[in-house]
Amino acid sequence: MSLAQPMWLLLLLLPAWLAWRWLWYKKPNGGMLLPETPPEHFSWRAMLRDWLPWLELTSVALLCFAMCKPQWNWQEQEIEAESVDIMLALDISPSMLSRDFRPDRLTVAKQVLTSFIDNRPYDRLGLVAFAAEAFTQCPLTNDRRILKNYLNTLEVGRLENGTAIGMGLATALNRLKSSQAKSKMVILVTDGENNKYYITPMQAAEIARDLSIRVYTVGIGTEGIVMSPVRPRADGSFEFAPREMTFDTKLLQDMAAATGGKFYRAYSPRDLEAIYAEIDRLEKTKIKVSTTHRSTELGPWLVLIGAIILAICQLLRYTLLKTLSQGKTEL
Repeated sequence: MSLAQPMWLLLLLLPAWLAWRWLWYKKPNGGMLLPETPPEHFSWRAMLRDWLPWLELTSVALLCFAMCKPQWNWQEQEIEAESVDIMLALDISPSMLSRDFRPDRLTVAKQVLTSFIDNRPYDRLGLVAFAAEAFTQCPLTNDRRILKNYLNTLEVGRLENGTAIGMGLATALNRLKSSQAKSKMVILVTDGENNKYYITPMQAAEIARDLSIRVYTVGIGTEGIVMSPVRPRADGSFEFAPREMTFDTKLLQDMAAATGGKFYRAYSPRDLEAIYAEIDRLEKTKIKVSTTHRSTELGPWLVLIGAIILAICQLLRYTLLKTLSQGKTEL
């Protein structure tokens, strides 16, 4: 709220002065005051009569404040966004439970992806999970809440063990091929070497190039001896043991280069955060915002409310409260 003519706030000194004057003359002068009417006659009417001056002062204050021309301001924004359609392809093979990241690679990857999703409010995003096979966990959507819920429910063990990077990318491309967006991309996160060949990773990358879809590949995890799952237990959990981890860096570099994208390597959670921040900067959404400012005059409403209160006070003073004796006898 704003005041178009704040100088008129000085008028509020008038009701303040009247309130002070009324309280001053209402003070007892030292004698004992007794009502002329019996105590039982002092009911709600007597209480209401005591409140009349305050109601009248309130109405005067409202009328004075209305002179300041108070206005309620707001703005409306019309946003035109040239959005980017993004498919997220996430490796959920058992090696993603390796503990070189705390608590494990998959948990950290999901946490960072959640922040990335929050930073793309105008884009459509979808989610593909892959191990030895691939499936669409969430198609392209603008609903961030649903997408993050689907992401949080992803876990290792839903697919056959293995790493089919080509299938993961191909499934993501299948969701983007009919998109009408001018800009489309896949962010593929994996921690291992491709060991399943329903479709090779480079074949999938060539399809992405033909569809004008950029692919950003992200390799997560360290190489060398890492505490990793070695065999599943009957209850679905895994036994862990030190294991030699390898990584096919060249494959992911070639896939990204073939599509005009870029390859990144994340050795720590901080690296992964920096990677998504860079992709966010590279793939900016074009946004045009038109802002309209509007205001509503509150002065007429204040005048109306003040006038109604004043009229009610006068009506009560000369009707219901007229018969209430005002006289007091001093002893």
